[in-house]
Amino acid sequence: MLMRTDAFRELDRLAQQLTGVSGTWSKPSAMPMDAYREGEEYVIALDLPGVAKDAIDIDVERNMLTVKAERRPAARGEDVQVELSERPLGVFSRQLVLADTLDTERIAASYDAGVLTLRIPIAERAKPRKITISGHSDREGHSVPKQIGT
Repeated sequence: MLMRTDAFRELDRLAQQLTGVSGTWSKPSAMPMDAYREGEEYVIALDLPGVAKDAIDIDVERNMLTVKAERRPAARGEDVQVELSERPLGVFSRQLVLADTLDTERIAASYDAGVLTLRIPIAERAKPRKITISGHSDREGHSVPKQIGT
């Protein structure tokens, strides 16, 4: 139901680790995620530790879901000297193409303990359903074929 759109994510992640350069608005870093089906909905869980809830932006346009977030530097006093800084700062983004069988009008989002969870229900039109057969039958319960051309 989901398709990846960023084929070079692992290469970008490796380059970021080697260079120490984090994402910018023009070239955001990818965020790790899990996606799975749970009952009648798809669940997408994105790791965003240290990101404030108001720094997360979720958009959906047609079948394209976009999540952007920004981890900003912590406010420090003038007398603070940073000894080590490994946690990446900057912009993180993820785009997913959602299948037509998902109901993009009813996406629910929650954020807890640094994990953004999106729940996307399966559209009613995509769920299996029985089709009833209508028509005339003879006395034995078999349908009567219609003659064509006689």
